[in-house]
Amino acid sequence: MTESADIHLTHASQIVREALAEAAKRPHVESFFDPATFTVSHVVRDPQSKACAIIDSVLDYDAASGRTVSASAQSLIDYVKSESLEVQWLLETHAHADHLSAAPFLQKEIGGQLAIGREIIRVQEVFGKIFNAGTEFQRDGSQFDQLFQDGDRFKIGNLDATVLHVPGHTPACLAYVIGDAVFPGDTLFMPDFGTARCDFPGGDARTLYRSIKRLTQLPDEGRMFMCHDYKAPGRDTYAWETTVGAERTGNIHTHDGVSEDEFVAMRTARDATLAMPKLILPSVQVNMRGGQMPPAEENGVQYLKIPVNAL
Repeated sequence: MTESADIHLTHASQIVREALAEAAKRPHVESFFDPATFTVSHVVRDPQSKACAIIDSVLDYDAASGRTVSASAQSLIDYVKSESLEVQWLLETHAHADHLSAAPFLQKEIGGQLAIGREIIRVQEVFGKIFNAGTEFQRDGSQFDQLFQDGDRFKIGNLDATVLHVPGHTPACLAYVIGDAVFPGDTLFMPDFGTARCDFPGGDARTLYRSIKRLTQLPDEGRMFMCHDYKAPGRDTYAWETTVGAERTGNIHTHDGVSEDEFVAMRTARDATLAMPKLILPSVQVNMRGGQMPPAEENGVQYLKIPVNAL
């Protein structure tokens, strides 16, 4: 970890400690689970105002018909409107491979700046080639309103937030630390389920291990909200909230005592057994565009490509 990264982590830890000590700095988090993709979207609210952010929204997509539906996103909109909230941010933790982002639909209906990590440009470069997206597809992150990098700070109303770059699952993965709440994206799952895969283009198990160890240096009492849950064997219900301390001491893949080499060996072997996510091809080519579909062709229809034998 570099010296500047240490400074950024120290600042994030301070945000968590201050929030733990002062209720006004602890965000209210309302979570919405999408069973079709096992995704959890979060509305993060400032307790002192109507300001909020939405993290990792879902646009429903039926692969057989190619149709999109906005039911999951509408649940977020209904909640925001019922509470008279002001959406300041639409935050993406990374370019998801298992669901389409609903950010453009949400932005049109309830506003907010769309943000993702600056390293999205690496994802755009790799997948722009895989999908043969052409010169009209900009590979500079310009589809997003804000490109965050490690240590960036922002506000949600009166809430302090900071950004931690946590690559490994993808090169562009971010964690958001907002008050005492940590949103690690796909970097971590619930302690009884483990960690994210690292076999996508740009993924790296050793990098993921170091990103996780960075996150688990945050204060143990910090609340941690998952982006997905797959209901680990033996657990009857879905769950997405835990603590930093529970991840540090109890995560089945990276608990205290698991070495980096042990993790890399486990993760590499496990990833070799996993099928590609069912929606990876539509998801990535949409999400690398900030949730927008590819441009319509001369007949006015938008198309998603299925590259053969490319992944």
